[in-house]
Amino acid sequence: MIHNPQQIPIAVQAMEPIIRQYGYVAVGGLLFFEDFGILVPGETVLVASAFYAGLGQLNIVTVALVGFIAAVVGDNIGFAIGNYGGHPLIEKYGRYVFLTKSRIDDAEKFFNRHGGKIVTIARFVDGLRQLNGIIAGISEMRWPRFILFNVIGAALWVGMWSTVGYYGGSHINLFLHFELYFSAAIISIIVLRFVYRRHIKPKRIHSEPDSQ
Repeated sequence: MIHNPQQIPIAVQAMEPIIRQYGYVAVGGLLFFEDFGILVPGETVLVASAFYAGLGQLNIVTVALVGFIAAVVGDNIGFAIGNYGGHPLIEKYGRYVFLTKSRIDDAEKFFNRHGGKIVTIARFVDGLRQLNGIIAGISEMRWPRFILFNVIGAALWVGMWSTVGYYGGSHINLFLHFELYFSAAIISIIVLRFVYRRHIKPKRIHSEPDSQ
């Protein structure tokens, strides 16, 4: 049983039944499915599992290893989906989630310019983490290159959140809230950059000859 439940962060308490029943399977399974587009609380499960490892209920090395393998494999499944079936799927179903062909084209160009960095950084951003493998596959990034940056990102991400869960104690909620703000900031920057390049910059270019 868990001791001193009043000292356990709320986000961690919510994961206790899953971790107690499924243990490492929950860590691997949820992180695996999260990393090719399925919205599940993989990150929270990783943090919670590391927290319970700190209480002696799980082994922190095993938690980190299972999480790392699941994250890498899951992202590669996403890459395969994007690489082998991405464009037909987007053309058929993308409009239901506001992914038009023009938006995907812009995402591909963005990935082609910043692919390696995006694969690594996206691991830390909710929303991008779930889709970055699929988008990388659609953009036809070379698979070995994707694997390299995917492994780097997964190692950094699992290492960071395993450490937070293991040592963070009552401050875990603060770390999770910070991660949400960070994700919102990164997504906002990407959206603003997209709006600028797609709508504002072309207007400025076309207006320059008229102003001379």
